[in-house]
Amino acid sequence: MTSDLLARAAPRPTTVLAPPREAARKLAPVIAARADEAEAARRMPADLAEQIAEAGLFGLLLPKAYGGHEADPVTMIETLETLGAADGAAGWCVMIATTTSINAAYLPDHHARMIWPDHRTITGGVFAPRGKAVREGDNWRVTGRWPWGSGSANCHWLVGGALVMENDRPQARMMWFPRADVTLHDTWHVMGLRGTGSGDIAVDGALVPADRSVSLMTDTPRIASPLYRFAAFGLLAMGVASVALGIARSAVEDVLDLAGAKVPSGMRRTLAERSQTQSEIARISGQIRAARAGLIDAAGEAWRVAEAGDPIGLHQRAALRIAATHAVRDCARAVRDLHDLAGGSSVYEGSGLERRFRDSHTATQHVMVGQASYELAGRALLGIEGDYSQL
Repeated sequence: MTSDLLARAAPRPTTVLAPPREAARKLAPVIAARADEAEAARRMPADLAEQIAEAGLFGLLLPKAYGGHEADPVTMIETLETLGAADGAAGWCVMIATTTSINAAYLPDHHARMIWPDHRTITGGVFAPRGKAVREGDNWRVTGRWPWGSGSANCHWLVGGALVMENDRPQARMMWFPRADVTLHDTWHVMGLRGTGSGDIAVDGALVPADRSVSLMTDTPRIASPLYRFAAFGLLAMGVASVALGIARSAVEDVLDLAGAKVPSGMRRTLAERSQTQSEIARISGQIRAARAGLIDAAGEAWRVAEAGDPIGLHQRAALRIAATHAVRDCARAVRDLHDLAGGSSVYEGSGLERRFRDSHTATQHVMVGQASYELAGRALLGIEGDYSQL
């Protein structure tokens, strides 16, 4: 183990963290003030990442045993929404870190304690099995390259999905790498969510202990908690939706701020005084609130089942995915309509609305909330037999 990892694994004094929603509200103005800087750098500033880590927000879903909040899904939604409203890219980085921290509930305790000695650990990575792992005794030898490694530059540990052969059958497992084993490639030249630093991550022949890998589709969580009765991919989809809701909420605020002062070309009245603006801002606000309510309703229903100690059924998992996918895609439509409503003012770089237009549409491209998610959830509702391990 490197000296850096040894230092991080050393016991630290117990820290009493503020509740996640409170911590997010406190940090939101700080994050918003750094949004231009993150956009220009195409990554979250390192010192800002440290502030967020100190507040424990990267450990929103991390088990309490490792210093995390182990928050319920509605708390997760509202916390990530607040961060996404401040800056979609920052909210996205927190979302990726906290959803990868779910792995701590699956890994053996000694590995979980090494990766998460306390709430300050920042993790990230990609679940897609784009790597290849070959067994070498008690280890896996892993080589692979993964796109969309959001927030990787600030991570202490990264995870990458790899195909392995077990019992003569291929299986996807997530392999955990210390940052020193990972090469970051500067490939993040994109339309939106630029400040996430989501370039490619790669390893070449990294040696990973066999038990420092996880299959979120077949393994059983070691920690008995209502939170970890949720499918990890369902929590990921809800996390994406939470950030999208925050982006859309701020887009409404952008137009409200603009409307009282802007007099459209050729008009005598401000944008706010026009009946079209009044009806559109009401309709769009209602559209966003409805998407939010649907997500919170589905999450709350599943949480009640999990708290009772029962498994979350296939239909409830489908409802969660539908609600998350709908929220992301409806929020993007809402931001597009707000962009239209604002007129020419919305196209300039530096306009909050211009960034939120790009960020909201980039969020729709996440695989967990793509159009194919509707198909998967629909098959489950119709009772068609199939593989629902990613639902």
